[in-house]
Amino acid sequence: MSDSPADATPYEVLGVLPTADDESLRRAYRRAARERHPDLGGDPHAFRQLQDAWEQIGTPAARRAYDAGATSRASSRVPAGGRADGAFVGFAPPSPRRDSRPRARSYGHPGGRSREIFLAALREWVGLGDPIDDPYDPALIRSAPPGVRRLIAEALAEESTAGLVADLGIAVTVWHDVDAGPDGKLDHIVLSPNGLWAIESIDWGGRVRVEHGEIVGPTLAPGERPVHALVRASRAVQRVTRIRFTGRLLVVPDSAVDDDIQVVGHARKPTAFVVRRSALRAVLNTPAAEPGTVDVFAIRDRLQQTVRFI
Repeated sequence: MSDSPADATPYEVLGVLPTADDESLRRAYRRAARERHPDLGGDPHAFRQLQDAWEQIGTPAARRAYDAGATSRASSRVPAGGRADGAFVGFAPPSPRRDSRPRARSYGHPGGRSREIFLAALREWVGLGDPIDDPYDPALIRSAPPGVRRLIAEALAEESTAGLVADLGIAVTVWHDVDAGPDGKLDHIVLSPNGLWAIESIDWGGRVRVEHGEIVGPTLAPGERPVHALVRASRAVQRVTRIRFTGRLLVVPDSAVDDDIQVVGHARKPTAFVVRRSALRAVLNTPAAEPGTVDVFAIRDRLQQTVRFI
């Protein structure tokens, strides 16, 4: 379990309501432990998730801290709202960077559209007209339905990717929240001397796998097809810009997959790549074309003239 708001809450993992008494909580934990223990044929990942949940709410003191909105223990995985070093930075929009290091050229507002949708959904869930002192209060977000939590997790994922790309330096240019017309949006377009990438940043709050050319997992919405959506959006942008992408990347939390990079489609002509967030810098720094074949200046000028933001 990471600090992602898309993750199942400890109560959801244990299968009890937040109002359950301590004895009901203990019974639910013992029952789930018997069902999920690897020695009894259970899934190791599900058992680990259960242990993390119990650590967060298994004692009265820990439960009070969790219910009050305190962040969970530090995790070695990269949380949706964190950095590549795993440091959690909260649910609110990131503060402007104040250091003077050379950074990538950046256009658009990463996570902006996702935050707008989240705030609207949160307002509807709380109740129109009811005051919300802090929409990013951890206790409020953790009490929200999974669909609302998923929306803020998507914004945090996009912002984390934006931060990683920005640190690649001034040789890189990135466009965020690019309008793909009826096909939605591209979270990021990244241009470097190594290639031009269409990137989707996403967090389902659970494990996923590649199967038959698509990403599947128990926490995806019914009918959700992330690879298909990325392909359609990237092709829509290509039609407008008349520039082909070197490749497509789906950036996911480290806890979602085991491998740093997974190929979707045929190895010789991949449809896309699934990339763990901590491996993104290495992927973008690896030449995907022969040196000198990426005309960065011409592509940048063309994109600047044709890209539209949502």
